[in-house]
Order: sequence, then C-alpha cells, then structure tokens
Amino acid sequence: MQTKVVLQDEKNIDYATLKEAGDIIKKGGLVAFPTETVYGLGGDALNPESSRKIYEAKGRPSDNPLIVHVCEKEDVALLTSCVSEEAKAVMEAFWPGPLTIILPKSDKVPYETTGGLETVAIRMPSHAVAREFIRAAGGYVAAPSANLSGRPSPTLACYVLEDMDGRIDMILDGGDIPIGLESTIVDLSGDKPTLLRPGVITPDMLEEVLGEVEIDPTILEGNSKARPKAPGMKYRHYAPKGDMLLIEGTSEKVVEEINRSLAKDKEAGIKAGVIATRENAPFYNSDIVKILGGKDETDKIAASLYRCLREMDDEGVEKIYSESFTTEGIGHAIMNRLLKAAGYKKITL
Repeated sequence: MQTKVVLQDEKNIDYATLKEAGDIIKKGGLVAFPTETVYGLGGDALNPESSRKIYEAKGRPSDNPLIVHVCEKEDVALLTSCVSEEAKAVMEAFWPGPLTIILPKSDKVPYETTGGLETVAIRMPSHAVAREFIRAAGGYVAAPSANLSGRPSPTLACYVLEDMDGRIDMILDGGDIPIGLESTIVDLSGDKPTLLRPGVITPDMLEEVLGEVEIDPTILEGNSKARPKAPGMKYRHYAPKGDMLLIEGTSEKVVEEINRSLAKDKEAGIKAGVIATRENAPFYNSDIVKILGGKDETDKIAASLYRCLREMDDEGVEKIYSESFTTEGIGHAIMNRLLKAAGYKKITL
C-alpha cells in the first residue's frame, strides 16, 4: 500500500481532498488527520472491519478502546443508549474541544470499536479540518493517535508517516498540532463522573460543570491490571525507544543526580539525553538537552513533550533522564504522559 500525504490548511480547507479522504473511510480504508490534540488514525467507527484495521495498523491490543469522533453534538444520539444530563452539560461546556466522554453504547457501535466494552468513548474535536473530514467520512470516525502502539503520539505529519507509511491510505498534513496532548477522558457511564485520562480540560474545570469528579487512581500510579475503559489506561504508552527515568526533587538535587548518571553513561559509552526546563538546562553535562519550556510554561511543555521524545529517537538516544513537573492544572496530564513513557520508573530524591 502506498500512503498518500496531502497538505491541509485549517484556514483554507481543500474540500476536494477531504471528499477523497472521506470516500476512503466509507470504503473501509484508513486516513490519518490532524486534531487540536494529536494526529488521529481514522476509520469508519460503525464498521467492525475498519476498527480491526486500525488495531492492525497500530499493532494495538484489541481490548484498548477507540474514540469515536463526531462533527455535531446531535450525532451522539446514534452512539449511545442514553445521553444523560451530565453528558449534555459537558458537551455544552467543552465541545467542540479536547474532551472525550464515555457513555453506554448503542447497538449501532460494534464491539470491535469499543474494545469489547458496553461503553463508547466519544469526542467532537475543535480542529476545522478534523470536523470537515469527519463530515465527509459519514459522521462517525473511530480514531486513536496515529502512531505505532506504545510510541509517542505524533504532533507532526512527518512522525505519522514514519510510523504509518505503507500501513494506511492517506495522511492529511495539517502542520504542527497546537495542544500536543491527547484529550481529557471522563467516564459518565457509572454512578459518579470519573476522570480516566487527564488533559487540558482539568478536574477543576470538570467539577465546575459536574460537581465532584473522582480521579482514577491509575493516572499517576502503576498500570492497572483491569480491562481498560479508555485509551492509555493499561498499556505502556507515549514511550521513546531509549530507556527513560524520571527524577523528582529540588532543582539542585535533580541536576546533581542526573549529572552523576550522565557521567556513568559516558564512561560506559551510552548515549544519554536530558529533558529539562529552561531554568535548569544550562547546568546539565550533556550534548543532548531538550528544553520543554520554563517551569511555569505548562502549555508550552505540553505542546513540546511528544516532539521532544521523537527527537530523542531521531538522535539515537539510549537513555533519557527527565525532570518532573508540577501536577497542578495541565501539569497533571504532563506527568501522566511522562510516567507512562518511563514505564513508571521514577526516583524521588
């Protein structure tokens, strides 16, 4: 299969190309497309064979649910047996945008799309190209991130091509992605709203609409052995090829510990790099230091994270040492992704 790459400008949408992409989806093919969070790998959400193709292209475990993307709020009614008042409230507050909700599934949604669950994950992206592509594809596009399973999610089309070349029919290249972290996921199918994956829609923001929101304990802890209710809950995700370790503590102690490890790696002939804040970067004794942003620039840190991990792979880094970041606000999502990328390997000084 030859993967076609086509440029798409959000401010000047090429509808002829989107029709071509939509036709691919309707015929059971796969198309990668830009959203405001990361690039998605789209297939027909209501076609079991399309969902199977997504799992195959990604090398993704089939019990890891896919998110169904819609372009209109009204389209949710086809996907679920119950659009609750809570669901209506968060859809009104945060859609279109980087929030995924989990609801009881309808008979229209195949189990191949939900990972065998009786619930369905749904979101309406704010990216104009994404919404018009979904419309052209028939209104229901199942899409995980457009990367090989376990690797850092792509925020540039070149990384989609790196992982998916020859595996999918088309890539819609919408340029750099603004947010850089996957959508927040909140489960509204049970007795209490529960945060399953943190993102730029924070728990505080959700609580303003829903009242109390429980937080799944696996978010900043080890992997759950339970069947995942949402993408990213059970398996190692977002991981670079190199071995990664998080170092937590005061800036002085973190710099000292990482430099000690870098010296040992150099002596052993191991290529090592550091993920750092702008403030600490000058103090590391390494030729490879990736600056995500300043300590208080959490939006910039989030947007830079996956690109940084991919660049580490590009440069053949074998060991990666990362500073820890605040868990306030979007920092909660940043630390969730870093811990997943490191396989929950962390040293607290």
